[in-house]
Amino acid sequence: MGLTPTVCIAQDYIQGKPVDDLRLRKVILELPDNKTEHLPGYLSLVPGMPVLLTENVATELGLSNGTRGIFHQLVYNESPEDVQWQDKNFPQNTNFIMQRKYALVEFAGCKLDSTLAELQCKIVPIAISEQTFLFDAKELLPDNVAKAAKINKKTTKLSVKRRALPLIPAYSMTTHKSQDQTLGKIIVDLVMPPGPLEVASVYVPLSRVKRFDDLLIIRPFEFATLQVKPSTAQIEELKRLDRIAQNTRKSFQFIV
Repeated sequence: MGLTPTVCIAQDYIQGKPVDDLRLRKVILELPDNKTEHLPGYLSLVPGMPVLLTENVATELGLSNGTRGIFHQLVYNESPEDVQWQDKNFPQNTNFIMQRKYALVEFAGCKLDSTLAELQCKIVPIAISEQTFLFDAKELLPDNVAKAAKINKKTTKLSVKRRALPLIPAYSMTTHKSQDQTLGKIIVDLVMPPGPLEVASVYVPLSRVKRFDDLLIIRPFEFATLQVKPSTAQIEELKRLDRIAQNTRKSFQFIV
């Protein structure tokens, strides 16, 4: 397509100082975002790609965790480190960005009454977020040091503060992330992983579109997947909510 891929690299700090050990920095950057408070170490961006918010930005405007948008532009400061950074996992022409300011993302369902200054309708600047997570460095330590730390009951966990954009690519998403969203067209995989199934595992993905014509099931699946029944706990919760509803109607039956 002729587009130069852009990769935002998170800024990680330990005890208030940037992580300068290259091996440690690389390992922390490659952690999955579910271990870094949903702030990715590497964030690949191309104009026009779908993205998901990973935290509540402005819930009153419909910008919350899981909201889907379209990435338009990255605003950043150029840094000498951008040119020096290399990673074999990305194409050679990748543009690495260290000093990003914010990303311009279009959210079709955004409840902004008017456009922001010099921006098109529904385009919102998403600023850098800051989160803290723990990383266990024992795998990076020599065996004798790791054993000594365990014997002496010394922690090998490091507190890492990360500054990054609260966005992840949204070409695909989990059932959990798709909740409360209405999507245009979707491809669903109903072959479930090992383990107990829940009603939501099937109901949620199948109910993200308004028409069956906009739904494609990617491969054959066991029909039993569609016959999952609510768990005992779920049934009890439904009964509890029903009792609350009945009591509410009785208490306010004379209010019009």
